[in-house]
Amino acid sequence: MNNITPPPSLHGSHLCAFEKIFAHPTSHNLAWRDALALFTHLGAIVEDGNNRLHITLHGHSLNLSEPRTKEVASIDELMKLRHLLEQSESSAPAPFRALDHLLVVIDHQRARLFSAEMNGTVPQVILPYEPDEHFRHSHADRDFFSGKEKPAPGSFFEPVAKAIKNARKILLFGTGTGTSCEMEQFVLWLKKHHPDLASRITGTLTIDEHHLTEAQILAKARDFYGHPHLA
Repeated sequence: MNNITPPPSLHGSHLCAFEKIFAHPTSHNLAWRDALALFTHLGAIVEDGNNRLHITLHGHSLNLSEPRTKEVASIDELMKLRHLLEQSESSAPAPFRALDHLLVVIDHQRARLFSAEMNGTVPQVILPYEPDEHFRHSHADRDFFSGKEKPAPGSFFEPVAKAIKNARKILLFGTGTGTSCEMEQFVLWLKKHHPDLASRITGTLTIDEHHLTEAQILAKARDFYGHPHLA
């Protein structure tokens, strides 16, 4: 028996795949189709075009070669899937309540999610990848030397979208402009993949976040919303 409680959102084939990953003795009949569907449900999977899959779950990541068999035949691959679930358990971003006013401060390195209804709030932090893991798999690739080492948007943006899915109003802060601005790229991605979420964005603001404290950032958010009771 495993010591990890399945997330409450898992049912049917997703729950079955989760249980097979943690089965003792080790399961030999876990279909790749079901395993990948599970991780797509919980996080994000991106194909990099080089027969590699980049799986991201709550800031943790795993790179695998595209499956060549119908079932997860390798114990090593099964253990990698299990380890990813174990790693991500403690860092799972919980969706905010439905009535929250949210502030998302996003750049290439992380997304910080603040509830504007809390004074001195501690943000949830979502990372696009594990930096050491990403470097280890990318530095020898030609894309690394051509400036294309940045992970595919879905591997970062999808976990952020899931964390803010219950927000009624969303304010975005970011740095840079154009393609160098992660905030603007996130908005474009939301419009394509989650238009309902995009419609709840109440505003965007470019800031110099490296020269602002979290208290100053929250103050800007409260000024934008214009609600003194949110202080």
